Amino acid sequence: MEILINTDHNISGSQEMRSYMKADLESAFERFSEHLTRLEVKISDENASKEGENDKKCVLEARLKGMQPIAVTGQGNSIDQAVTDATNKMKNSLDSVMGKLRSY
Repeated sequence: MEILINTDHNISGSQEMRSYMKADLESAFERFSEHLTRLEVKISDENASKEGENDKKCVLEARLKGMQPIAVTGQGNSIDQAVTDATNKMKNSLDSVMGKLRSY
């Protein structure tokens, strides 16, 4: 499973942050790893340098073998909150898709 992490120009995408996030996502999606070919993470700050409620956004796109990609969006006051929100939504989506595949 390949993990791509992209940030907008308002967020510093340091190598340390990318390594931490990659390890966290690998762990979170380990049970789906045989079905996933790629996870794409897009992190942005909706209102740049201004403070705001839930202004961090994470779009998480999962590419499943032989299927259309699934995308979810998470938001939070910090990057970690936004990624966690998106991760939880993606897990629910993947559970649903995998459940439907098993029933056929």
